[in-house]
Amino acid sequence: MSLNDTTRGNRLHIGLFGRRNAGKSSLINALTGQRVAAVSAVPGTTTDPVYKAMEISGIGPVVFIDTAGFDDEGELGCLRVARTEEIIRETDIALLLFAGEDMREELRWREVFQRQNTPVIMLVNAIDERADGGRQLADMVEQATGSRPLLVSAQKKQGLEQLRQEILSVLPEDYEQLSITGDLCKAGDTVVLVMPQDIQAPKGRLILPQVQTLRELLDKGCLPLCCTTDRLAAALAGLKEPPRLLITDSQAFKEAYALTPENTLLTSFSVLFAAFKGDMEYFLRGAAALLNLAPTAHILIAEACTHKPLQEDIGRVKLPRLLRKKIGDGLQLDIVSGKDFPRDLTGYDMVIHCGACMFNRKYVLNRVRAAGEQGIAMTNYGLAIAALLGILPMVALPNGKKYVTMKGELENTAD
Repeated sequence: MSLNDTTRGNRLHIGLFGRRNAGKSSLINALTGQRVAAVSAVPGTTTDPVYKAMEISGIGPVVFIDTAGFDDEGELGCLRVARTEEIIRETDIALLLFAGEDMREELRWREVFQRQNTPVIMLVNAIDERADGGRQLADMVEQATGSRPLLVSAQKKQGLEQLRQEILSVLPEDYEQLSITGDLCKAGDTVVLVMPQDIQAPKGRLILPQVQTLRELLDKGCLPLCCTTDRLAAALAGLKEPPRLLITDSQAFKEAYALTPENTLLTSFSVLFAAFKGDMEYFLRGAAALLNLAPTAHILIAEACTHKPLQEDIGRVKLPRLLRKKIGDGLQLDIVSGKDFPRDLTGYDMVIHCGACMFNRKYVLNRVRAAGEQGIAMTNYGLAIAALLGILPMVALPNGKKYVTMKGELENTAD
């Protein structure tokens, strides 16, 4: 898999924000070296967000997001601004373009980014078209914010290297440290991956979490062995020594657990993604709370994918069946997909999220933060299934994470 093939959910998301005709589209074209976004003197040319994946030297795979101007007008303009506001949730780094003396909107948006702990790089674009090279506007921005913006010209490609260096300097602290398998395996370890070929995996392909995990294991220098659930016993019998780690699809947890050798760590793709994309500690507490729900509890199941529901779908069929069997038939279950996630969660007792392989970490953490602020428990598919099956204490968690008991205490996981 080349860097151009890196899924959007694993790329650093850099959003460009500003007024109409502030030069966002021109700048994204200059940064990518391609005519990605339409450029026009007509205000409001950019409507829906435009995503462009590329690689930046020293940073790696990123995706730039060109947004509609936040000063758009009219009924359609309000819809465009609403779409721009949604992009904030998935933005890792914001490029905020200042265009004139009236900076009230830019300053308001800067405060929004700061409240969400999103690094903001302030810019004055098109300095080649300004008599003073943009210095007067830069002075005004510095006076209002206490920080001096970068001066750039998309047309003349001035200031782009300084912008790249600034992006490097504000990278999220854990950007380079994120790993799917964490400390559960190292170079030379044998890892067995149990990958059921069910109806959700199109013929001839694997689902995304399996592909991403397999690629990471190869990059680590591990020795991965892939098999389906019905061939797991044969795969383990064919090894001279038990594998260090066994990673299963969550819906095969029960079968995999029964066959896992004594000294082998057991986890699932979804459990790994709970840490890779979300807040493991919060999800673990949510998994513990799940077992204490009332039989009439109201649960929201959130899928990142927007695929057509299929027979035996894990989020719409298998998980609900397991929930009702364990907790009670009186459960109320709502299911949302894609970015259709309610802002008001107060009507729910629990949110159960998928592994979120299609979303970036920032977007998932914003959902976790929303749940936390509203006092709603939240977990993910893998942790929920392991808890409902009663095997969560035996499941290995990456990076020293610990299982939370129903009493709220922390216990060591398998080691």
